[in-house]
Amino acid sequence: MSEKWDIRFLRLAKEVATWSKDRSTQVGAVIVGDDKTPGPYGFNGFPRTIDDAVEDRHSRPLKYKWTEHAERNAIYNAARIGMSLKGCTIYVTHLPCADCTRAIVQVGIKRVVVDADSLTDAGFAQRWSEDEKITKDMLDEAGVELGLVSAGHPAPGDD
Repeated sequence: MSEKWDIRFLRLAKEVATWSKDRSTQVGAVIVGDDKTPGPYGFNGFPRTIDDAVEDRHSRPLKYKWTEHAERNAIYNAARIGMSLKGCTIYVTHLPCADCTRAIVQVGIKRVVVDADSLTDAGFAQRWSEDEKITKDMLDEAGVELGLVSAGHPAPGDD
């Protein structure tokens, strides 16, 4: 896919991220097929039917037990509609953690595109630095392409 489309879908993932009620980090993910049709999406948040108004569930470290990540939410949404993700691309606002990377590899996604600007988010990087090397190694070993694209600039041809 061209950089223009990568930027467009990353921007869509950033919009989806705004739906997250997480108080520190909003992550969005959009899965796209080869025909450039966006499919399932996800954002980080509590599972369906779980009350997100309970205050202590939003505090670290407890929130990690209650919160589902955007990437897996997108994958679960695909499963709910019976959609195969083999060969798809996932656009994510931040580098996936090792847990999400395992899911990405397991369902057959072949390309992960991350907003390169998110790599300079010091708070996020500090919390997830342990996963970064594992994520990159796992994607490499599984033959999943990792693309880093800056979504902060106008896409070529977007006026």
